[in-house]
Amino acid sequence: MSSEAVAVIGFVSLFVMMLLRVPVGMAMGLVGVTGFGYLTGMQPALKLVAQTVMRTVTDYSFGVIPMFLLMGAFVSASGISRELFRAANTFVGHWRGGLGIATIGACGGFAAISGSSVATAATFSAVAYPEMRRFGYPRSFSAGVIAVGGTLGAMLPPSTVLVVYGIITQQDIGKLFIAGVVPGLLAIVMHMLTIGIIGVARPGFLPRGPRSTWRDRLLALKDVWSPLALFVFVIGGLYGGFFIPTEAGAVGRWARSAPSSSACCAAGCRARASCNRCCRRRGPRRRSSPC
Repeated sequence: MSSEAVAVIGFVSLFVMMLLRVPVGMAMGLVGVTGFGYLTGMQPALKLVAQTVMRTVTDYSFGVIPMFLLMGAFVSASGISRELFRAANTFVGHWRGGLGIATIGACGGFAAISGSSVATAATFSAVAYPEMRRFGYPRSFSAGVIAVGGTLGAMLPPSTVLVVYGIITQQDIGKLFIAGVVPGLLAIVMHMLTIGIIGVARPGFLPRGPRSTWRDRLLALKDVWSPLALFVFVIGGLYGGFFIPTEAGAVGRWARSAPSSSACCAAGCRARASCNRCCRRRGPRRRSSPC
């Protein structure tokens, strides 16, 4: 059988397996290994599979992904997501649809330091969804806002999607990160405008929340300086040439590995001794404090 016929049969087999809901990666691997084995022999094909797997998992470039994901895990555990949501809510929570706008803004801030759409959506499903439901927001609207906010993790740096794309296409990851800033910010603004228009066009659909005082707003802003500093530190150092993408993820993880005292108490510090220390630095504990 000629190589052209093998290629045609391989494409047909690939689409058939995809129609049967076989995972795309598995289908491509089976077709590729089988076709290569038919043309050259199964022993060289199996050796190629082993070499490819080993070369991929030991590639230094892919080390950037677990580093940024680890940084996002530290950020999620430190309670920053709640602080971002609370700060945004104090400014726009009294508008119609204000909680939705606050959720989009908090998702954008969290995505800018986690790099994961799944982590962003999962985090704010626990943080923002109960609040929106408590104030009477429709279930479909609440879930839709969180799902849309989660997609910001694919555009805003340090997006793992951009990292994988840069590795596969041999593009500069730092330039890809910078190129994702404007589209990400534009998406945030457009999502907020859409929620605002829905609130104006359908006044009874989205409720208003309580208005916060300027003192509460300024106090809330004090707890969100660290995400901005971390973003500037990682992306600025990367674009300034101080470290490469893999090192940027490691530096960001190190910078976020020691949460601030406010984040410690906000997250509820499972370690009692550590929590007592951080709460003593902040002052007397309130009865409602998780510490």
